[in-house]
Formats: sequence, structure tokens, C-alpha cells
Amino acid sequence: MATCPPYPTYPARPGPAAPLPRPHWWQRAWVRYGALITLLAISGLVILALVREQTGTQGFLVGLGLAVLPVPLLVAAFRWLDRVDPGPWRNLVFCFAWGACAAALIAIVANSFATRWIATATADPASADTLGTTVIAPVVEESAKAAAVLLVFLFRRRDFTGVVDGVVFAGVTATGFAFTENILYLGTAFGTDQLSGGSGIASVTAATFFVRVVMSPFAHPLFTVLIGIGFGVAALRTGHRGPVRALLPLTGLLLAMGMHALWNGSASFGEYGFFAVYAAFMVPSFGLLTWLVIWTRQRELRTVRAELPAYVVAGWLAPAEPFALGSMRARRIARQQARRHAGKEAARAVTQYEACATSLAFLRQRGRRGRAGADFAVRERHLLDALWDRREAARPALDHAARATAPFWVYPYGSPAPHGAFAPPGVYGPPGVYGPPAAHVPHEAPYGFHAAQQGAYGPPGGARGPYGTPHPALHPALHPTPHPTPRPPGPHPPGPPAPGPSYRP
Repeated sequence: MATCPPYPTYPARPGPAAPLPRPHWWQRAWVRYGALITLLAISGLVILALVREQTGTQGFLVGLGLAVLPVPLLVAAFRWLDRVDPGPWRNLVFCFAWGACAAALIAIVANSFATRWIATATADPASADTLGTTVIAPVVEESAKAAAVLLVFLFRRRDFTGVVDGVVFAGVTATGFAFTENILYLGTAFGTDQLSGGSGIASVTAATFFVRVVMSPFAHPLFTVLIGIGFGVAALRTGHRGPVRALLPLTGLLLAMGMHALWNGSASFGEYGFFAVYAAFMVPSFGLLTWLVIWTRQRELRTVRAELPAYVVAGWLAPAEPFALGSMRARRIARQQARRHAGKEAARAVTQYEACATSLAFLRQRGRRGRAGADFAVRERHLLDALWDRREAARPALDHAARATAPFWVYPYGSPAPHGAFAPPGVYGPPGVYGPPAAHVPHEAPYGFHAAQQGAYGPPGGARGPYGTPHPALHPALHPTPHPTPRPPGPHPPGPPAPGPSYRP
């Protein structure tokens, strides 16, 4: 529930504020961004030269044209999974660039070096190629792709809050890696056809395109998604010890390597080994993971519907909004309504409103579980400010979407819903004519009033007083807090504990 700040605030000590120490030059954001962009650009140029050297100019262009075909579809699918709480595009651009440039370069160099070393040591090039394909390649490639997910997990922690985020980052990274690999395979196949005179459906290029682009465009994303799930579960288990959380991504990495090795080794299982592995293992695994991700996505929507009614009682949200924000169809209708009647700026405001409300719901859930960190109230207030600034454009559109999509027992189309009645069953009380009536909500209270048992500050201009100031009649013991027991105050303001997962602005 929305709460007052769980730790007491203290006035600043008199005297001039000490100047903040200037960060070192390598700690500045533009230096880090510049170094990262330079690294990816150099990797891209090197991998471009290596692929062109192996395929030739014509083969490279043909491979590029064919390999780009599944990329928009795969990226759109992962972006669709992330529509509940979308992160910034720059994370996806980084993941794709890392997979297509850095990870592909690491894989080509390491695989070639390891295969040549094994061939020299064993004097058996055939077994060296088999060993390199089934053992070396899965270890090197999955480790290189996992590095992108690890970097986002460490340095973009605000955008990495659960399993869906891990799946999206891992899938987009693998999509970039598969894009570069497909250029190499398709370009090499085209060069083989030029030497042998093959053309049409019987050509090597057509066969390679069918296997890699038509039958298994999801192969690399499927492997790496297991790593993303491991990181996503680790992101949710913030209250557990470090070694336990570290084992989760490592387990996902080992599973990804094993699945990749099975896929690469399927050609050595006999004439129909590839099709047997594809039908008996790859397709069911793909279906299971797809179901898991969609179920997780629906669970996020249920979290939005369950957590936001507390802010309806506090006056921050309109009664219809929890249902509308917990339905992807209603969200889409709201954006379309805003665009149709108020233009692109209003539609953009509705999109931002939806994202902030979703982040607020996830923050509240983590707060109830004691995982939000000491800055819970600051982050909650930041998100509530963002909602309040966009309410004029968002509320009419969301109300229209709710009326168009809500079940009749919740919100009959064309009829007003009583205050507090717009909520899932069991939140406020037994279902009534319009849904569950908010029996304990003071309907006659002015806008912004919040019941004592909730303990939240109301929106600007409400009956609670200045923004963020608790009502004088409320005592901290009367309302629960999503944090552990506050530490006793000392002579100076207590320092915050280790930060937990943060929101998406």
C-alpha cells in the first residue's frame, strides 16, 4: 500500500554544504558510453571484414539480404512480451549490437582457434570439427551472449526487474548473434552454389535458408532465453544471499550450453537425427518456454490490477484505472482514443502514464514483500508525480477504454461506477451490483483523503495537507510499512541500507 516515508527525516545541520567530490574521468557517463560505442563499432567493423573475407562481396550481400528477414519479426515478438512494463529502446539496441558484433566476433575467433588447436594436437581434423561444433561452440557462444545480459543486469538494474526482462534482453542478444551467423552461413552457401552451378530450390543456399531461417529462427533465442530466465529469477530474489542468487544465472547458462550442444550434435545422430531432435525436443521446449513467458506476462497484469486499487482509495487514480491498466487491450484502446481526439502528444502521455502506473504497481508489490529498499517513498513519490502531471490526457482515455472492455458486472457500459467499486473481487469486499463495493472507503471524504489504516499521503490539493506530509492524526503504528522495522534514530540521519530493485522511470 502507499505509505508515508518509513524512516524519519531530519533537518540539515547548519552551515555551508560541503562540495561533492568530482568523479574521476572514467566514472563519467559520456566516457563510459563513448567507450562502449567504440568497442561495439570496432567489433562490428572487424566482424564485417571477417565475414566478407569468407563469403566474398556477392555472398555477403546475398547473406545479408536473407539473414535480415527474420530479425524484425523476432524483435517485435520480444518487444510485445515487454509491453506490460516496457524498458527503454537503448537497452535493446545495446543487446542486439552486442550479439551481432561483440559476441559474434568472440565466437568466430575463439571457435577457429580452438578447432585448429585440437586438429593440430590430435592430427584428426574431422574429429576436431565435430568436437568444436558440439562442445567448443556452445560454451563459447552462450558465454559471449550471456555477457550482454550480465552487463544489463549489473549496470541497468532499474530496467531489469523480473523474468520477462531477462527473456527480452537474452532473446534480442541472441537475435543479433543469429543475424551475423546467418550472414556467414548463407553467404558461404551462395559461394558454394556459384562454384557448383546450383540454383533454385535444389541449391545449397535454398536449403540453408530453409533450415536456419524458416525452420529454426528461434534456435539461438531459445538457448539464450534460459540464461535470461536465470537472471530474471535472480532479480526477483533480492532478499536471498549472494551465492544462492549467483547459482541461478549459472544454472541457466549450463542449460543453454547443453541445449545448444544437443542441437549442434543432432546432425551426427544419423540421417534423420536433425528432424528427430527438432520434433522431439526443440519444438516442445519452444512451446513450453513460450507458455512460461506468456504466463509470466499475464501475472504481471494481475499484479497491476491487484496493487493499484490502494492508490484509488488515496485519490491518486480514478476508479476505472486499475482494470484498464491491467488489460493490454484496454491500454491499446486508450492510446488510440487519445491519438484520435488529442493527437500524438496525448497518446505519448497515455503511454507514459501506463508505464509509470505499472512501475508503481511493481514497486508497491516489492515494498509489501520488504524488497523495495530504503528509498521506497522517494521512488513512489516520483512515480506519483509523473502520473499526476499526465492525468488530464490519460484519465479520459483510460475511462473510455475501461467502459469499452470491462465486464458488465464491474462497469456497465455507459453507466457511472461508484467510487471505489472498480476493483477485482475480494479487494474491497463481496461483489455487488457493479462489482465489489468499497465498504470501508469513506465515499463522502474529499478527494485526496486516505483512510488511517492505509497511511498514504494524498495527491496535491487533497485533505491530507502538504504533499507527502502524513495526516497529524495518523500515528506510524496505525499503518503497516512495506519495510522492515526502522532503525532507531541517532544524532545524525541514519544511512540507508543496501538498495533493492528500483523502478523504471
